Amino acid sequence: MIGGMKGSDILRLVDAMHREKGVDKEIIFSGIEAALLSAAKKKLGMEREIVIEIDRGTGNITALDGETPITDLEQLGRIAALTAKQVMIQKIREAERDVVYDEYIRRVGTLITGTVQRYDRPNVIVSLGKAEGIIPWREQAPGETYNPGERIKCLVLEVKKVGQRVRIVLSRAHPDLLRHLFELEVPEIAERIIEIKDLARDAGHRSKVAVQSIDHKVDCVGACVGIRGSRIKNIVDELNGEKIDIVRWNESQEVYIMNSMKPAVVNAIELDYETKLAKVFVEEDQLSLAIGRRGQNVRLASRLTGWAIDLVTGTPEAYEERFQVEHDAKKERPPVKEDAAAAAAAVLPDGPSEEGEALAKEGAEGAADDEAEEAEAAEATEGDASDDTSEPDAAS
Repeated sequence: MIGGMKGSDILRLVDAMHREKGVDKEIIFSGIEAALLSAAKKKLGMEREIVIEIDRGTGNITALDGETPITDLEQLGRIAALTAKQVMIQKIREAERDVVYDEYIRRVGTLITGTVQRYDRPNVIVSLGKAEGIIPWREQAPGETYNPGERIKCLVLEVKKVGQRVRIVLSRAHPDLLRHLFELEVPEIAERIIEIKDLARDAGHRSKVAVQSIDHKVDCVGACVGIRGSRIKNIVDELNGEKIDIVRWNESQEVYIMNSMKPAVVNAIELDYETKLAKVFVEEDQLSLAIGRRGQNVRLASRLTGWAIDLVTGTPEAYEERFQVEHDAKKERPPVKEDAAAAAAAVLPDGPSEEGEALAKEGAEGAADDEAEEAEAAEATEGDASDDTSEPDAAS
């Protein structure tokens, strides 16, 4: 008997805690036994060989100090009783943590609904019922606001034990959130009549989803859109207005890339399978649609198809004509043949001939005579000028 409690009272207490906390009864019994054992050693000595057991059927307690029965556990003292209480609370909390962990570890990668509890900058705390989840800043969709009391759907990203608590990390930006929303809103996807082949998401702005119909009688795009857009509207509303493009998947890479570039109209596509590069030709007025706002359309199409996309205006023929001149200019000139080089070398003399040296000598002498004549003419001109200036002085 503990504090006037009979065995039946202990059984009722264990049963109530089991229903309220969801903790297994065996764990509660083990916690009570560990608490009483700690209190008994605190009072009687840590070196004592004390054994305490609780009968699972009747709730009666058996306490032995070696082979000597401990008749009255109420005489253990106040400090020992407080120690027993702390040990029992700790055991119960550990059991609660394990229950929460086992429940949510199985839900990693699935969709869960919670209520926004508070905004703890920069994180958002979401109430999940038995536990609390956290949406870190990096897992929040840009542009979204979270108001207390608002119900939201999140993806369970990670579950781990941190001390006496369980940390549940949620996400609103992960691409799989969009996948699970489609499975929730489109029964054909959940029933595997329609398959989501690829998915690319720019959280908070735009997403592209490639779908394929396994049953050829079912239109995969029409089923995802719904009557008057009812199904896709529910998904867009849940994501706070994020734009979603539904792309029809095709085995042909050319057709698949062409579908992924919508709403832009593509003229032609050239694929380089070695470098995984797709050259996409569009008209000038379709270039802005092909690129999209801040490059979203071409970037998401590239991530969706797995091809690097290079946008080119015009047609392949116009592209070839545009660069034909540059291509011709870069062509290598034909090398000079050895026979032609030898013939040219034979025609040219190895050094200056005697006639050439004589002509050079005569030219040099003629140039010297010309310079002498020019000097004499200059001196004669200066003499005439001096005579003209002296005659007026004599007359005066």
